[in-house]
Amino acid sequence: MLRSVALLLVLGSASAFLPTLVEKLWPAEEVEGFEGVARIPYADLLNGNVYVDPFILHSMKEFGFFYVVDVPEYSAGVELDFLKTFFELPADVKDDLSIRKHNPANPNAYRGFCPGVDDVDATLQFKDVFNIGPHETRGMKGDASKKTPLENMRYEVQEPNVWPETGNCTFDKGFKETFQTGFEIRRNIGRAFVKSVARALNMPGLPELFTEDEFSAMGLRRYLARKEINANMYSDYDNVLLRELEHVDSTVTVLSTFNNGGLQMLHNNKYQEAPVTGDNAFIVNIGKLVDDIIDNHLTNVRHRVAEVDFTRYSITYFLGPQFDAPIDKSMTNQPTEAGRKYNIFGEWIRDYLGAIELFYY
Repeated sequence: MLRSVALLLVLGSASAFLPTLVEKLWPAEEVEGFEGVARIPYADLLNGNVYVDPFILHSMKEFGFFYVVDVPEYSAGVELDFLKTFFELPADVKDDLSIRKHNPANPNAYRGFCPGVDDVDATLQFKDVFNIGPHETRGMKGDASKKTPLENMRYEVQEPNVWPETGNCTFDKGFKETFQTGFEIRRNIGRAFVKSVARALNMPGLPELFTEDEFSAMGLRRYLARKEINANMYSDYDNVLLRELEHVDSTVTVLSTFNNGGLQMLHNNKYQEAPVTGDNAFIVNIGKLVDDIIDNHLTNVRHRVAEVDFTRYSITYFLGPQFDAPIDKSMTNQPTEAGRKYNIFGEWIRDYLGAIELFYY
């Protein structure tokens, strides 16, 4: 009780929802599920209001995620409508946007459309993905022979986006503008979260690692129902049939589930359904690589998507450190797990891209 009073004295009337958050942060008794997960207003997070920091920190320690809510001029419904329309476009239109593994005319290995393959013998996860990045153009490459392999890799990861050209100017313009705006909203959330963590943990140098975001990525996803069960998609943890395998992320994640259930987070040794993001919210969580950089003060939550009986849509956004950010040592100069093999994030990305292309595409 004393710490609640002390916090209120410091914060004053910072926000109308503060009493509700205090109640959630220090509940009278343990609650089942995710009732105590913080819900942080977008404006307060983006404005750097320090009162949000202890709520985010508590939620990230206890649950491994929190929600960002009340995003001005944002509509998940508009995004979902464009997303659904895109995935229903004729195959030849989407083929023109496919990554180079499926369309050699597209030099991009990652930015673009990746069709799912409904083959239980050849693939695990059946999903269509359209990947969007921060670049609309690619800079001059120069003489590759005069550059180091890492310098060439820095150029390669800056793949320009590709956008649908359907002949319907209203759709094409609306799709591009909607998801360019959505990308910027999510990037703002990711960077503001990093700044909040830096304040809460007294790590002022942390935001400097995220000044650039050469490989931030937003994936529009459609999970189609399998025509037959893939026996390899049963959980090793509790034998539940899954759409997305159990995993922890690597970087900072900003997620939209719309009103689609199925996302489950591991909490207290039990997978539990995470509340959907709905019409105006996002889920934020942290991955192993970034958590190592901050000395594992937070929980990089293990999560999955359980099998559902409908076509499921989601949007994932990943914010990683800048290309030359050191990842071999934590903010307190302790060795990291990634540091056993890599010095900077660009080296990690080089191997990650190869694994992603092999496993998912």
